[in-house]
Amino acid sequence: MTLRVQILKDRFNQSLGLPFKELLPASVIEKALHELNIRYYRRLFDPIVTLWAFLSQVLDTDKSCHNAVSKVIAYLAAQGVEIPSTDTSAYCQARSRLPEKFLEKLFSQVGQRLEEKVGTEHLWCGRNVMVIDGSTVSMPDTIENQEEYPQPKTQKPGCGFPIAKIGVIFSLATGGAVALCINVLNTHDIKLARQLYQFLNPFDILLGDRAFCAYADLVAIKKINCDAVFRKHQARKTSMRKGKIVGDCDKLVTWYKPTNCPKGLNKDEFNALPPSITVREIYYCIVIPGFRTERVSLITTLLDKVTYSTLDIVGLYGQRWDVELNLRHLKTTLDMDVLRCKTPSMVRKEIYVYLLAYNLLRSLMWSAGTTYGTPPLRLSLQGTRHHLNNFIPELLAATSTKRLKIYRTLLKVIAHKAVPDRPARNEPRVRKRRPKAYPLMTKPRHELRNLLQTA
Repeated sequence: MTLRVQILKDRFNQSLGLPFKELLPASVIEKALHELNIRYYRRLFDPIVTLWAFLSQVLDTDKSCHNAVSKVIAYLAAQGVEIPSTDTSAYCQARSRLPEKFLEKLFSQVGQRLEEKVGTEHLWCGRNVMVIDGSTVSMPDTIENQEEYPQPKTQKPGCGFPIAKIGVIFSLATGGAVALCINVLNTHDIKLARQLYQFLNPFDILLGDRAFCAYADLVAIKKINCDAVFRKHQARKTSMRKGKIVGDCDKLVTWYKPTNCPKGLNKDEFNALPPSITVREIYYCIVIPGFRTERVSLITTLLDKVTYSTLDIVGLYGQRWDVELNLRHLKTTLDMDVLRCKTPSMVRKEIYVYLLAYNLLRSLMWSAGTTYGTPPLRLSLQGTRHHLNNFIPELLAATSTKRLKIYRTLLKVIAHKAVPDRPARNEPRVRKRRPKAYPLMTKPRHELRNLLQTA
Protein backbone atom coordinates (compact mmCIF):
# COMPACT_ATOMS: atom_id res chain seq x y z
CA MET A 1 0.00 0.00 0.00
CA THR A 2 2.80 2.45 0.90
CA LEU A 3 4.56 1.79 -2.41
CA ARG A 4 1.38 2.38 -4.43
CA VAL A 5 0.60 5.61 -2.57
CA GLN A 6 4.13 6.90 -3.16
CA ILE A 7 3.90 6.01 -6.84
CA LEU A 8 0.67 7.98 -7.18
CA LYS A 9 2.12 10.98 -5.34
CA ASP A 10 5.16 10.96 -7.60
CA ARG A 11 3.05 10.65 -10.75
CA PHE A 12 0.75 13.51 -9.76
CA ASN A 13 3.70 15.69 -8.78
CA GLN A 14 5.29 15.04 -12.18
CA SER A 15 2.10 15.90 -14.08
CA LEU A 16 -0.03 18.45 -12.23
CA GLY A 17 2.54 19.22 -9.56
CA LEU A 18 5.20 20.55 -11.92
CA PRO A 19 3.18 23.39 -13.49
CA PHE A 20 1.82 24.35 -10.07
CA LYS A 21 4.94 23.64 -8.04
CA GLU A 22 5.19 27.20 -6.71
CA LEU A 23 1.59 27.37 -5.47
CA LEU A 24 0.55 23.84 -4.52
CA PRO A 25 3.46 21.47 -3.86
CA ALA A 26 2.96 18.42 -1.69
CA SER A 27 4.60 20.23 1.23
CA VAL A 28 1.85 22.90 1.23
CA ILE A 29 -0.83 20.21 1.27
CA GLU A 30 0.88 18.36 4.12
CA LYS A 31 1.27 21.61 6.08
CA ALA A 32 -2.45 22.36 5.73
CA LEU A 33 -3.27 18.85 6.98
CA HIS A 34 -1.00 19.38 9.98
CA GLU A 35 -2.38 22.84 10.83
CA LEU A 36 -5.95 21.53 10.77
CA ASN A 37 -4.87 18.46 12.80
CA ILE A 38 -6.28 16.10 10.19
CA ARG A 39 -5.32 12.48 10.81
CA TYR A 40 -5.87 9.69 8.32
CA TYR A 41 -5.16 6.01 7.82
CA ARG A 42 -2.55 4.74 5.37
CA ARG A 43 -4.77 3.79 2.49
CA LEU A 44 -4.52 4.13 -1.28
CA PHE A 45 -6.66 7.26 -1.46
CA ASP A 46 -5.07 9.34 1.26
CA PRO A 47 -5.89 13.12 1.34
CA ILE A 48 -3.00 14.09 -0.96
CA VAL A 49 -3.74 11.49 -3.64
CA THR A 50 -7.47 12.19 -3.37
CA LEU A 51 -6.94 15.94 -3.78
CA TRP A 52 -4.75 15.50 -6.87
CA ALA A 53 -7.29 13.10 -8.36
CA PHE A 54 -10.13 15.54 -7.56
CA LEU A 55 -8.23 18.38 -9.26
CA SER A 56 -7.51 16.32 -12.36
CA GLN A 57 -11.18 15.35 -12.42
CA VAL A 58 -12.50 18.94 -12.60
CA LEU A 59 -9.81 19.95 -15.10
CA ASP A 60 -10.76 17.13 -17.47
CA THR A 61 -13.64 17.34 -19.91
CA ASP A 62 -14.88 13.97 -18.63
CA LYS A 63 -15.63 14.72 -14.99
CA SER A 64 -16.89 11.31 -13.95
CA CYS A 65 -15.43 9.53 -10.93
CA HIS A 66 -14.90 6.48 -13.16
CA ASN A 67 -12.53 8.50 -15.34
CA ALA A 68 -10.59 9.73 -12.29
CA VAL A 69 -10.20 6.17 -10.95
CA SER A 70 -9.17 5.00 -14.41
CA LYS A 71 -6.28 7.49 -14.37
CA VAL A 72 -5.12 6.15 -11.01
CA ILE A 73 -5.24 2.58 -12.32
CA ALA A 74 -3.26 3.56 -15.42
CA TYR A 75 -0.56 5.25 -13.30
CA LEU A 76 -0.15 2.11 -11.17
CA ALA A 77 -0.29 -0.27 -14.13
CA ALA A 78 2.60 1.59 -15.77
CA GLN A 79 4.74 0.82 -12.70
CA GLY A 80 3.89 -2.88 -12.68
CA VAL A 81 2.30 -2.93 -9.21
CA GLU A 82 -1.03 -4.32 -8.08
CA ILE A 83 -3.90 -2.23 -9.41
CA PRO A 84 -6.98 -1.37 -7.32
CA SER A 85 -10.57 -2.23 -8.17
CA THR A 86 -12.30 -0.30 -10.93
CA ASP A 87 -15.17 0.37 -8.53
CA THR A 88 -15.40 4.07 -7.67
CA SER A 89 -16.71 3.67 -4.12
CA ALA A 90 -13.27 3.91 -2.45
CA TYR A 91 -12.47 7.15 -4.29
CA CYS A 92 -15.91 8.63 -3.60
CA GLN A 93 -15.62 7.78 0.11
CA ALA A 94 -12.15 9.36 0.16
CA ARG A 95 -13.56 12.57 -1.36
CA SER A 96 -16.29 12.65 1.29
CA ARG A 97 -13.63 12.30 4.01
CA LEU A 98 -11.80 15.42 2.82
CA PRO A 99 -12.69 18.16 5.33
CA GLU A 100 -14.36 21.21 3.87
CA LYS A 101 -12.04 23.46 5.89
CA PHE A 102 -9.04 21.76 4.29
CA LEU A 103 -10.17 22.61 0.74
CA GLU A 104 -11.18 26.12 1.80
CA LYS A 105 -7.75 26.69 3.33
CA LEU A 106 -5.90 25.46 0.22
CA PHE A 107 -8.05 27.67 -2.02
CA SER A 108 -7.34 30.69 0.17
CA GLN A 109 -3.58 29.99 0.31
CA VAL A 110 -3.26 29.53 -3.47
CA GLY A 111 -5.17 32.78 -4.05
CA GLN A 112 -2.88 34.66 -1.66
CA ARG A 113 0.28 33.16 -3.19
CA LEU A 114 -0.89 34.21 -6.64
CA GLU A 115 -1.50 37.75 -5.37
CA GLU A 116 2.05 37.89 -3.99
CA LYS A 117 3.36 37.62 -7.57
CA VAL A 118 1.75 40.92 -8.59
CA GLY A 119 4.33 43.68 -9.07
CA THR A 120 3.85 47.43 -8.91
CA GLU A 121 3.63 47.63 -12.71
CA HIS A 122 0.38 45.62 -12.60
CA LEU A 123 -1.32 47.80 -9.97
CA TRP A 124 -3.88 50.53 -10.68
CA CYS A 125 -2.59 53.91 -9.49
CA GLY A 126 -0.29 52.01 -7.14
CA ARG A 127 -3.15 50.08 -5.52
CA ASN A 128 -4.56 46.58 -5.75
CA VAL A 129 -8.09 46.29 -7.16
CA MET A 130 -10.55 43.53 -6.26
CA VAL A 131 -13.77 42.99 -8.20
CA ILE A 132 -16.87 41.37 -6.70
CA ASP A 133 -19.99 39.74 -8.11
CA GLY A 134 -22.51 36.99 -7.45
CA SER A 135 -23.81 34.05 -9.47
CA THR A 136 -25.64 30.75 -9.12
CA VAL A 137 -24.82 27.05 -9.56
CA SER A 138 -27.16 24.11 -10.02
CA MET A 139 -26.81 20.65 -8.49
CA PRO A 140 -28.49 17.22 -8.61
CA ASP A 141 -32.08 17.01 -7.42
CA THR A 142 -31.65 15.05 -4.18
CA ILE A 143 -33.55 15.39 -0.92
CA GLU A 144 -30.46 16.64 0.96
CA ASN A 145 -29.65 19.28 -1.67
CA GLN A 146 -33.26 20.45 -1.82
CA GLU A 147 -33.39 20.91 1.95
CA GLU A 148 -30.24 23.06 2.10
CA TYR A 149 -30.41 24.83 -1.28
CA PRO A 150 -34.08 24.82 -2.34
CA GLN A 151 -35.13 25.20 -5.95
CA PRO A 152 -36.93 28.41 -7.07
CA LYS A 153 -40.42 28.70 -5.60
CA THR A 154 -41.85 29.32 -9.06
CA GLN A 155 -41.09 25.70 -10.02
CA LYS A 156 -43.29 22.78 -9.04
CA PRO A 157 -41.85 20.20 -6.60
CA GLY A 158 -39.91 17.54 -8.47
CA CYS A 159 -39.62 19.65 -11.64
CA GLY A 160 -36.63 21.81 -10.73
CA PHE A 161 -33.09 21.57 -9.41
CA PRO A 162 -31.54 22.90 -6.19
CA ILE A 163 -29.63 26.14 -6.78
CA ALA A 164 -26.99 27.79 -4.59
CA LYS A 165 -25.94 31.45 -4.69
CA ILE A 166 -22.21 32.19 -4.63
CA GLY A 167 -20.34 35.43 -4.07
CA VAL A 168 -16.76 35.68 -5.33
CA ILE A 169 -14.02 38.30 -5.11
CA PHE A 170 -11.51 38.22 -7.97
CA SER A 171 -8.20 40.03 -8.37
CA LEU A 172 -8.30 42.47 -11.25
CA ALA A 173 -4.56 42.05 -11.87
CA THR A 174 -4.34 38.24 -12.01
CA GLY A 175 -7.95 37.19 -12.58
CA GLY A 176 -7.60 34.73 -9.69
CA ALA A 177 -10.34 34.11 -7.12
CA VAL A 178 -9.50 35.49 -3.67
CA ALA A 179 -12.59 34.78 -1.56
CA LEU A 180 -15.84 32.82 -1.77
CA CYS A 181 -19.09 32.48 0.14
CA ILE A 182 -22.03 30.15 -0.53
CA ASN A 183 -25.68 30.65 0.42
CA VAL A 184 -29.23 29.90 -0.71
CA LEU A 185 -30.71 31.22 -3.96
CA ASN A 186 -32.77 34.13 -2.62
CA THR A 187 -29.77 35.70 -0.88
CA HIS A 188 -29.09 39.25 -2.05
CA ASP A 189 -25.64 39.99 -3.49
CA ILE A 190 -25.00 42.62 -0.83
CA LYS A 191 -25.48 40.05 1.96
CA LEU A 192 -22.84 37.87 0.33
CA ALA A 193 -20.55 40.89 0.00
CA ARG A 194 -20.76 41.64 3.72
CA GLN A 195 -19.39 38.17 4.40
CA LEU A 196 -16.47 38.81 2.01
CA TYR A 197 -15.21 42.19 3.25
CA GLN A 198 -13.07 40.39 5.84
CA PHE A 199 -10.88 39.04 3.02
CA LEU A 200 -9.88 42.50 1.78
CA ASN A 201 -6.44 43.81 2.68
CA PRO A 202 -5.82 47.43 3.74
CA PHE A 203 -5.62 49.88 0.80
CA ASP A 204 -7.47 47.50 -1.54
CA ILE A 205 -10.05 48.98 -3.90
CA LEU A 206 -13.31 47.06 -4.28
CA LEU A 207 -15.01 47.32 -7.68
CA GLY A 208 -18.64 46.29 -8.18
CA ASP A 209 -21.94 47.01 -9.89
CA ARG A 210 -24.97 48.87 -8.52
CA ALA A 211 -26.11 45.97 -6.31
CA PHE A 212 -23.31 46.75 -3.83
CA CYS A 213 -23.74 50.54 -3.70
CA ALA A 214 -25.29 51.09 -0.25
CA TYR A 215 -24.57 53.63 2.48
CA ALA A 216 -23.72 51.03 5.14
CA ASP A 217 -21.36 49.18 2.81
CA LEU A 218 -19.39 52.27 1.82
CA VAL A 219 -18.96 52.98 5.53
CA ALA A 220 -17.89 49.39 6.22
CA ILE A 221 -15.33 49.43 3.41
CA LYS A 222 -13.82 52.73 4.58
CA LYS A 223 -13.71 51.37 8.13
CA ILE A 224 -11.27 48.62 7.08
CA ASN A 225 -9.08 51.22 5.32
CA CYS A 226 -10.19 50.27 1.81
CA ASP A 227 -11.98 52.16 -0.95
CA ALA A 228 -14.84 51.35 -3.30
CA VAL A 229 -15.90 52.12 -6.88
CA PHE A 230 -19.52 51.14 -7.47
CA ARG A 231 -22.14 52.05 -9.98
CA LYS A 232 -24.87 54.19 -8.44
CA HIS A 233 -27.97 52.28 -7.36
CA GLN A 234 -31.00 52.96 -9.52
CA ALA A 235 -33.16 53.81 -6.49
CA ARG A 236 -30.99 56.81 -5.59
CA LYS A 237 -31.82 59.87 -7.68
CA THR A 238 -29.15 62.07 -9.26
CA SER A 239 -29.31 65.83 -8.72
CA MET A 240 -27.02 68.01 -10.81
CA ARG A 241 -27.50 71.01 -8.47
CA LYS A 242 -26.21 69.44 -5.27
CA GLY A 243 -22.58 68.77 -4.46
CA LYS A 244 -19.21 70.45 -4.92
CA ILE A 245 -18.05 70.36 -8.54
CA VAL A 246 -14.42 69.21 -8.85
CA GLY A 247 -14.31 68.65 -12.61
CA ASP A 248 -16.32 67.92 -15.72
CA CYS A 249 -19.07 65.46 -14.77
CA ASP A 250 -17.33 65.04 -11.42
CA LYS A 251 -18.46 66.29 -8.01
CA LEU A 252 -18.30 65.64 -4.27
CA VAL A 253 -21.65 64.96 -2.59
CA THR A 254 -22.78 64.25 0.96
CA TRP A 255 -24.83 61.16 1.68
CA TYR A 256 -26.88 61.07 4.87
CA LYS A 257 -27.69 58.11 7.05
CA PRO A 258 -31.01 56.43 6.14
CA THR A 259 -33.93 57.23 8.42
CA ASN A 260 -34.97 53.57 8.69
CA CYS A 261 -32.79 50.53 9.36
CA PRO A 262 -32.16 48.73 6.03
CA LYS A 263 -32.74 45.01 5.68
CA GLY A 264 -29.68 42.97 6.52
CA LEU A 265 -28.54 45.27 9.36
CA ASN A 266 -29.42 44.87 13.01
CA LYS A 267 -30.20 47.82 15.28
CA ASP A 268 -26.70 47.96 16.79
CA GLU A 269 -25.03 48.06 13.37
CA PHE A 270 -27.47 50.71 12.18
CA ASN A 271 -26.95 52.89 15.25
CA ALA A 272 -23.15 52.67 14.79
CA LEU A 273 -23.32 54.24 11.31
CA PRO A 274 -22.05 57.84 11.06
CA PRO A 275 -24.66 60.56 10.33
CA SER A 276 -23.14 61.32 6.91
CA ILE A 277 -20.30 60.49 4.50
CA THR A 278 -18.74 62.33 1.59
CA VAL A 279 -18.49 60.44 -1.69
CA ARG A 280 -17.47 61.31 -5.20
CA GLU A 281 -19.98 61.03 -8.03
CA ILE A 282 -18.91 60.70 -11.66
CA TYR A 283 -21.44 60.55 -14.47
CA TYR A 284 -20.82 59.92 -18.15
CA CYS A 285 -22.53 58.64 -21.30
CA ILE A 286 -21.66 55.59 -23.43
CA VAL A 287 -22.08 55.90 -27.19
CA ILE A 288 -20.32 52.67 -28.24
CA PRO A 289 -22.55 50.37 -30.36
CA GLY A 290 -23.44 47.15 -28.56
CA PHE A 291 -23.52 48.62 -25.04
CA ARG A 292 -27.02 48.63 -23.60
CA THR A 293 -26.37 51.35 -21.01
CA GLU A 294 -26.19 54.92 -22.27
CA ARG A 295 -25.77 56.83 -19.01
CA VAL A 296 -23.66 55.69 -16.05
CA SER A 297 -23.24 57.27 -12.61
CA LEU A 298 -20.35 56.05 -10.46
CA ILE A 299 -19.96 56.43 -6.71
CA THR A 300 -16.50 56.17 -5.18
CA THR A 301 -14.73 56.92 -1.93
CA LEU A 302 -11.59 57.97 -3.88
CA LEU A 303 -11.94 61.71 -3.26
CA ASP A 304 -8.49 62.87 -4.42
CA LYS A 305 -8.96 64.05 -8.01
CA VAL A 306 -5.22 64.60 -8.51
CA THR A 307 -4.24 61.02 -7.67
CA TYR A 308 -7.37 59.41 -9.13
CA SER A 309 -8.49 61.34 -12.17
CA THR A 310 -11.98 61.15 -13.64
CA LEU A 311 -10.80 59.27 -16.71
CA ASP A 312 -8.83 56.79 -14.59
CA ILE A 313 -11.91 55.89 -12.54
CA VAL A 314 -14.13 55.64 -15.64
CA GLY A 315 -11.55 53.35 -17.25
CA LEU A 316 -11.34 51.28 -14.07
CA TYR A 317 -15.09 50.70 -13.99
CA GLY A 318 -14.89 49.63 -17.64
CA GLN A 319 -12.75 46.71 -16.44
CA ARG A 320 -15.52 45.55 -14.10
CA TRP A 321 -16.76 43.36 -16.94
CA ASP A 322 -13.77 41.08 -16.31
CA VAL A 323 -15.63 39.59 -13.33
CA GLU A 324 -18.40 38.44 -15.67
CA LEU A 325 -15.80 36.75 -17.87
CA ASN A 326 -14.19 35.11 -14.84
CA LEU A 327 -17.53 33.69 -13.73
CA ARG A 328 -18.19 32.50 -17.27
CA HIS A 329 -14.82 30.73 -17.27
CA LEU A 330 -15.77 28.95 -14.05
CA LYS A 331 -19.31 28.03 -15.07
CA THR A 332 -18.95 27.45 -18.82
CA THR A 333 -15.28 26.73 -19.56
CA LEU A 334 -14.71 24.53 -16.49
CA ASP A 335 -18.36 23.34 -16.40
CA MET A 336 -19.08 24.41 -12.82
CA ASP A 337 -22.56 25.58 -13.82
CA VAL A 338 -24.07 22.14 -13.15
CA LEU A 339 -22.41 20.34 -10.24
CA ARG A 340 -22.39 16.56 -9.82
CA CYS A 341 -22.29 15.90 -6.07
CA LYS A 342 -25.44 14.72 -4.28
CA THR A 343 -25.02 16.15 -0.77
CA PRO A 344 -24.65 19.80 0.32
CA SER A 345 -21.29 19.15 1.96
CA MET A 346 -19.87 17.57 -1.19
CA VAL A 347 -21.37 20.36 -3.31
CA ARG A 348 -19.41 22.94 -1.31
CA LYS A 349 -16.25 20.84 -1.58
CA GLU A 350 -16.75 20.57 -5.33
CA ILE A 351 -17.07 24.36 -5.63
CA TYR A 352 -13.85 24.90 -3.66
CA VAL A 353 -11.98 22.39 -5.85
CA TYR A 354 -13.26 24.12 -9.00
CA LEU A 355 -12.01 27.48 -7.70
CA LEU A 356 -8.71 25.91 -6.67
CA ALA A 357 -8.27 24.45 -10.17
CA TYR A 358 -9.25 27.81 -11.68
CA ASN A 359 -6.60 29.60 -9.60
CA LEU A 360 -3.98 27.06 -10.61
CA LEU A 361 -4.78 27.66 -14.28
CA ARG A 362 -4.56 31.41 -13.66
CA SER A 363 -1.13 30.88 -12.06
CA LEU A 364 0.00 28.99 -15.16
CA MET A 365 -1.27 31.84 -17.36
CA TRP A 366 0.54 34.36 -15.15
CA SER A 367 3.83 32.44 -15.43
CA ALA A 368 3.47 32.12 -19.20
CA GLY A 369 2.53 35.76 -19.70
CA THR A 370 5.25 37.25 -17.50
CA THR A 371 7.89 34.89 -18.92
CA TYR A 372 7.18 35.68 -22.58
CA GLY A 373 5.99 39.29 -22.33
CA THR A 374 2.28 38.70 -23.01
CA PRO A 375 -0.44 40.23 -20.77
CA PRO A 376 -1.63 37.27 -18.65
CA LEU A 377 -5.26 38.41 -18.74
CA ARG A 378 -5.24 38.28 -22.54
CA LEU A 379 -4.37 34.57 -22.57
CA SER A 380 -7.03 31.92 -23.11
CA LEU A 381 -8.06 29.95 -20.04
CA GLN A 382 -9.66 27.28 -22.20
CA GLY A 383 -6.49 27.05 -24.29
CA THR A 384 -4.41 26.80 -21.11
CA ARG A 385 -6.51 23.90 -19.90
CA HIS A 386 -6.25 22.14 -23.28
CA HIS A 387 -2.46 22.55 -23.40
CA LEU A 388 -2.07 21.36 -19.80
CA ASN A 389 -4.17 18.22 -20.33
CA ASN A 390 -2.31 17.43 -23.56
CA PHE A 391 1.14 17.98 -22.01
CA ILE A 392 0.47 15.84 -18.91
CA PRO A 393 1.26 12.47 -20.65
CA GLU A 394 4.54 13.90 -21.95
CA LEU A 395 5.47 15.23 -18.50
CA LEU A 396 4.85 11.78 -17.04
CA ALA A 397 6.94 9.97 -19.64
CA ALA A 398 9.92 12.36 -19.58
CA THR A 399 13.03 12.23 -17.43
CA SER A 400 13.62 14.94 -14.79
CA THR A 401 15.94 16.94 -17.10
CA LYS A 402 13.66 16.75 -20.12
CA ARG A 403 10.61 17.46 -17.97
CA LEU A 404 11.74 21.04 -17.27
CA LYS A 405 12.27 21.62 -20.97
CA ILE A 406 8.75 20.36 -21.70
CA TYR A 407 7.40 22.63 -18.97
CA ARG A 408 9.07 25.68 -20.56
CA THR A 409 7.59 24.65 -23.90
CA LEU A 410 4.17 24.45 -22.22
CA LEU A 411 4.52 28.05 -21.03
CA LYS A 412 5.61 29.12 -24.51
CA VAL A 413 2.62 27.60 -26.31
CA ILE A 414 0.22 29.03 -23.70
CA ALA A 415 1.59 32.53 -24.34
CA HIS A 416 1.77 32.02 -28.12
CA LYS A 417 -1.64 33.40 -29.00
CA ALA A 418 -3.33 36.16 -27.03
CA VAL A 419 -7.09 36.65 -27.10
CA PRO A 420 -7.85 39.95 -28.89
CA ASP A 421 -9.42 42.80 -26.97
CA ARG A 422 -12.75 43.56 -28.67
CA PRO A 423 -14.61 46.11 -26.51
CA ALA A 424 -16.84 47.41 -29.35
CA ARG A 425 -17.94 43.98 -30.59
CA ASN A 426 -21.67 43.94 -31.32
CA GLU A 427 -23.37 40.55 -31.57
CA PRO A 428 -27.12 39.80 -31.39
CA ARG A 429 -28.31 37.64 -28.49
CA VAL A 430 -29.88 34.90 -30.58
CA ARG A 431 -29.41 31.15 -31.05
CA LYS A 432 -29.10 29.51 -34.43
CA ARG A 433 -29.16 25.89 -33.25
CA ARG A 434 -32.77 24.88 -32.64
CA PRO A 435 -33.53 22.96 -29.44
CA LYS A 436 -35.26 19.58 -29.50
CA ALA A 437 -39.04 19.79 -29.67
CA TYR A 438 -39.62 18.15 -26.29
CA PRO A 439 -42.06 19.80 -23.85
CA LEU A 440 -40.91 21.16 -20.51
CA MET A 441 -41.21 18.97 -17.42
CA THR A 442 -44.35 20.09 -15.56
CA LYS A 443 -44.84 17.07 -13.28
CA PRO A 444 -42.45 14.96 -11.16
CA ARG A 445 -40.77 12.12 -13.02
CA HIS A 446 -42.55 9.34 -11.13
CA GLU A 447 -45.94 10.80 -12.09
CA LEU A 448 -44.91 10.97 -15.75
CA ARG A 449 -43.78 7.32 -15.61
CA ASN A 450 -47.18 6.30 -14.23
CA LEU A 451 -48.89 8.17 -17.07
CA LEU A 452 -46.78 6.24 -19.60
CA GLN A 453 -47.69 2.93 -18.01
CA THR A 454 -51.40 3.67 -17.97
CA ALA A 455 -51.46 5.02 -21.53
